[in-house]
Amino acid sequence: MKKFITLILVLSLVFTVVGCSAPKDTSSDNGQNAEDVDTGNNGDDNGADKKDKYKVYLITMDQMDQHWVTVDQGAKKAADELGNVDYQWLAPDVKDDAKQIESINNAIAGGADAILLAANGPDAVTATLKEADSEGIKIVYVDSPADFPAVQTLATDNEAAGKTAGEEMLNALKEKGITSGKIGVVSVNASTDSTVKREKGFRSAFEGTDFTILETQYAEGDAARSKDAAANFITEGVVGIFGGNEGSTVGIGNAIKEVGGEVIGVGFDKSDTILQLIDEGYLLATMAQNPDVMGYEGMKTAVNALEGKTVDKDVVDTGVSVLKKD
Repeated sequence: MKKFITLILVLSLVFTVVGCSAPKDTSSDNGQNAEDVDTGNNGDDNGADKKDKYKVYLITMDQMDQHWVTVDQGAKKAADELGNVDYQWLAPDVKDDAKQIESINNAIAGGADAILLAANGPDAVTATLKEADSEGIKIVYVDSPADFPAVQTLATDNEAAGKTAGEEMLNALKEKGITSGKIGVVSVNASTDSTVKREKGFRSAFEGTDFTILETQYAEGDAARSKDAAANFITEGVVGIFGGNEGSTVGIGNAIKEVGGEVIGVGFDKSDTILQLIDEGYLLATMAQNPDVMGYEGMKTAVNALEGKTVDKDVVDTGVSVLKKD
């Protein structure tokens, strides 16, 4: 009897030890076992940290112009199609270097993977772009580049488009029998790459003629200030005025409208107001860019660069069309 009890105790001890050493159930509530625990490589054999979504920011010169709204629409459309982009549009309320730098810094702090940038000036943002580059952020220029290397620039051939604007004005003046006279130019500032090239192209159209192009008046693209500048030119007796961007063009059109429309106005960009001024006969023509293409293709370029794909061209001409009443 004692031997039997001893045997029972030994067997009980053995089962207890075996039970304590049995492996624990590592499955979670959703049935995942230890072999399925996320190791952080998203299943890639090489352990690459591939993001589900890339953070891409569009930073434009300001939020005033319809031009930038259309760039935003193009970028958003591409982001929606791609499906792997967390997209945001940042921009100062007015054209201001310090405010644009602040927007770039906010994008860096926000964890940007890429920035689509329309630079207010070629040099002002360079130091901030160096910081972005050091963080591994891809830079793509839309409309206006800075003096810093980027994956790609998508913009109008501004000098060629400016020359076309000059030729349109010159032809219209000749049709009216005007072969000499003063011409005014209202633009954004002396540093914005895109508008500087437009003005250069515009002036080149009048080389070898008897027309005199007056000193450019800068109004930072503000329509009200541009109107005042254009009104001053009209007082000087100009026969034509060129506007370098959307706000400038609206301003010169309104100034011409106020004095009866004898002066020939030619501008840049497309908006409802500009089209109305053309329809009413106060502007001859505007050089319409393709800002939706800049935003759309710029977004595609940024994501291609982030995914390590080859970007073939350094500069892409997004085209321009001459819009007139006819």
